Amino acid sequence: MAKKTKISRQISKKPASVKKAITSDLGVTLSNSEAVILTEYRGLTVPQMGEIRTKLRELGDGDFSVVKNTLMRIALKEQGIDDERVDTLLNGTTAATIASSDPIGVAKVVVDYIAANRNTPLKIKGGVVGGRYFGAEQIDALAKVPPRDVLLSQMLGAFNSPISGLVYTLQGVISNFVYTLKAIEEKKAAA
Repeated sequence: MAKKTKISRQISKKPASVKKAITSDLGVTLSNSEAVILTEYRGLTVPQMGEIRTKLRELGDGDFSVVKNTLMRIALKEQGIDDERVDTLLNGTTAATIASSDPIGVAKVVVDYIAANRNTPLKIKGGVVGGRYFGAEQIDALAKVPPRDVLLSQMLGAFNSPISGLVYTLQGVISNFVYTLKAIEEKKAAA
């Protein structure tokens, strides 16, 4: 059996107070977030992780971090997320992409990275969005939703459309009434 070095002992045996502080910080981060996307990152290089972080920084939202499964499980339970399906995601090597305010944009960054890099070892396991479990397929579908600004403009257009139709209809009725009165006036003037 290989002899453990001093450094390996330090890494494997963190004091409970350090673990408690990490869990507490993670809990605060999760309470201020809209979504957590859990991914399998085994085989991902440091520059590839940096590329994902850069894209999230450009988006202005999100953080991509490697997490210890046990600490993530504890932090999620402290936030009231106690779902067996989420527990099954917390196996193996796990990286969490945490979205502060835009879960759609963050999901899009992860899904687009995977699509652009076909041979990437990064795989979506699933996640939690708005306090609810989302499977990998649901995260993929979330990434296909248009951005918030586009959705708002589509919604306003949908609200505006019936009103515009009513205005044009009323305008047509009034115009027809005016043309009818004009025709009657011309007919009486000719007689």
